[in-house]
Amino acid sequence: MRDYDESVAFLGQWGRFQQVIFFLLCATIVPNGFGAFTLVFLTDVQSHHCAVPDVNLTEDWVKAVIPRQAVNGEQRLSRCSRFRLDVVRNLSALGLVPGRDVNLSDLQQEACVDGWSYSRDVYDATIVSEFDLVCAEQWKLTFVSTVFFVGVLLGSFFSGQLSDRFGRKPVLFATMAVQISFTFFQVFSTSWIVFTVLLFINGLGQISNFVAALVLGTEILTGHVRVLYSSMGTCLSFTVGYMLLPLFAFFLRDWKSLLLALSLPGLAFLPLWWLIPESPRWLLSRERVEEAETILRKAAKWNKVQPPAVIFPDYGVDTKTDPKARHNALDLLRTGSIRVTTLILCLVSFAVCTGYYGLSFNTSQLHADPYVSCFISAAVEVPAYVSGWLALRFLRRRRSICFMLLLEASALFLIQLVPQGLPHLSIGLEMLGKYAVTVTFSMMFAYMAELYPTLLRNTAVGMCSTVGRLGNCIAPFLITLNVYLLHLPYIVIGTLAFVAATSVLFLPESFGKPLPETIHQMQRRERMQCPRRPGREARRPAELQDGPL
Repeated sequence: MRDYDESVAFLGQWGRFQQVIFFLLCATIVPNGFGAFTLVFLTDVQSHHCAVPDVNLTEDWVKAVIPRQAVNGEQRLSRCSRFRLDVVRNLSALGLVPGRDVNLSDLQQEACVDGWSYSRDVYDATIVSEFDLVCAEQWKLTFVSTVFFVGVLLGSFFSGQLSDRFGRKPVLFATMAVQISFTFFQVFSTSWIVFTVLLFINGLGQISNFVAALVLGTEILTGHVRVLYSSMGTCLSFTVGYMLLPLFAFFLRDWKSLLLALSLPGLAFLPLWWLIPESPRWLLSRERVEEAETILRKAAKWNKVQPPAVIFPDYGVDTKTDPKARHNALDLLRTGSIRVTTLILCLVSFAVCTGYYGLSFNTSQLHADPYVSCFISAAVEVPAYVSGWLALRFLRRRRSICFMLLLEASALFLIQLVPQGLPHLSIGLEMLGKYAVTVTFSMMFAYMAELYPTLLRNTAVGMCSTVGRLGNCIAPFLITLNVYLLHLPYIVIGTLAFVAATSVLFLPESFGKPLPETIHQMQRRERMQCPRRPGREARRPAELQDGPL
């Protein structure tokens, strides 16, 4: 069978059909930028202190009933305790003045039995103030975030296998529907438990939608347009949503209004079902040749070109592949060469996700205003994604990814050498590290999609993404290690980046190569491109020499 890209070359690379597919798929990714970081605003802890009911206290005692504590050298109101109200009421009735007639340090304290009073300077309401997730209940915030990322992890794993079995398009729209609908349902949460359950289901569709759109576009588009889409197109679409999030949150400071604003525009995606086709590559892998040709003939009309009478005249199934076999995640581990590739990609994905989300959560403290912090953290990704596209367009994959991971590790290791009097230099090195890991993040999806055959592509990307999402789960906890050693988070993330950079060198190169259609073609490419000694190539059989598959 001729190479797929050669068979559809009559369409060109950037006709009307490709333009519509490119921008519509990018549009489906924008909501992922909302969902991935919405918790930044939903779970932000407002300034608060114990509520004090109206019990006819004097003005002096109203000001003194909440103890003051030293926090980072500043005197602040206690968040979780107050002086015993019955004692304070009696002292106030006697006309005693706090601090003059009564030594406040001698008074007993009690918990916030009447609830809390929350500041509305930044937010009108978050789930923290809605469900009182403070003081002894503050652990629930970390639990909520973890549950969300567990949902993302499971969604990435199962959606890949479902996509390879039932098609890219159904999974794309199913995960998008889950993401949008359960964001809407969260508005009606009556408790933090209900909110957490709905958030978990929401997480199932978050990155799953991203991966499905990535693979669908990678298989429909060809040549340089495919590289542009799988790197800069998808990632910049994610960043657009990420950058719009603080804008929505700034004007909608109530958590319910914010979720409504992020979910209702999803209804605009319903008509896309009739505009976005199934992947012809996937249809061919399932021997549905007529359906694949129907899609391509429609594309030819859109591009105003004449298709050949038979688009796939020599279609046939690879003799080394059982056409009736059902492929699953175990196929990624069955043979030695594919197993090594999968394990290395899982390691690199874990290191990249840990670094990306760890530094993203940490750089959110760049500015005192959470809206500005979030926007800065998102904006620095734009040049990173452009750099990732340029690297995929002109440079080899292994060398580029290895260099960026080493740059990330070097920047994070150097932070330890910066004197405390130069905080801006530390921030600059941290942002350099985030730039490098973001470039790698954008390249990895395209690289993974190029290495695996059509029958396993979505499963492989989904599985590697699943392992990577473990990094998402530990990233918030990783940042808190600075209480034990100030630079420990940077040391851990930098070490992971260095190990991943070394591992990448053992992966096959995909630059300038057609996408493999079968497992046999993937194995053949790995045999041809594995590291070897000089002069060894000349001794290999002719059928295993480098060249077009």
